[in-house]
Amino acid sequence: METIRCSLGIMAHNEEANIGRLLARVRAASFERVEIAETLVVASGCTDRTEDVVHEAAAADDRIRLISQPTREGKASAMNEFISQARCDVLVLSSADLLPAEDAIEQLVRPFADPEIGMTASRPVPVNDPATFMGFAAHLLWDLHHEMNLQGFKAGEMIAFRKVFERIPPHTAVDEASVEPLVRGQGYAVRYVPEAVVYNKGPETVEDFLRQRRRIYAGHLEMKSRLGYAVSTMSGAKIVGLLLRNMDWRPKQLWWTARVVALEVYGRYLGRQDYKARRSHTVWEIAETTKELELL
Repeated sequence: METIRCSLGIMAHNEEANIGRLLARVRAASFERVEIAETLVVASGCTDRTEDVVHEAAAADDRIRLISQPTREGKASAMNEFISQARCDVLVLSSADLLPAEDAIEQLVRPFADPEIGMTASRPVPVNDPATFMGFAAHLLWDLHHEMNLQGFKAGEMIAFRKVFERIPPHTAVDEASVEPLVRGQGYAVRYVPEAVVYNKGPETVEDFLRQRRRIYAGHLEMKSRLGYAVSTMSGAKIVGLLLRNMDWRPKQLWWTARVVALEVYGRYLGRQDYKARRSHTVWEIAETTKELELL
């Protein structure tokens, strides 16, 4: 069967803590029907050693190339730079603060053997300790994300898509979600690939949690307004239904769930206020506690 060649794009801003491990993980991955023809790291306004680490990796592997943006213009800008320079027809998009499982990219790209498939989404799994409240919150949200995907589709973290458009909206704050309507609008199907596991880290403070949730909800509201497209997680009724069907009824977990729901509602409220005030999240404030993944 024909090998599917893809371009991997990694979006990075001050990611020296993880970018080396990510590139090493990609190089060590095993592939059967997929080939990463090139890895483009878009380093946007980095002030740490991110670019040095990428240069070191590129010296050992000529498939790795650094694209340096002198100023931080937002992830959408970095992603559009990747799209414009990528040579393959199938593109894989990753943030630099992830660690994919050994076969994650293989699993994510394999469905493109079907010409009807235009986009695939991975399954993010947080490394946070679920015995802590913030760890519980991270696992609860991503578990619900997984359940939502089993019934429909909601992209997040690492995705793959066909190069059938020139760019995403340059001011979007929800980059993966912005790909979805562009692909579906051209008649392609989308597919969730739960076997494509990528490890991330959820916020460890309430402040970082709210920082993320308000930005994402404001971005989804703006996308719905500009493109007329609403992602599946915009439906509160769907989320509540999934939550009730997967509820952990033990007293502590029930109390924690209620607190997470309250934080999510408040985060969405803040996001709606940001949207109404036209506050831009194109270049968003970093949630620092999500950046230090433990070795897996």
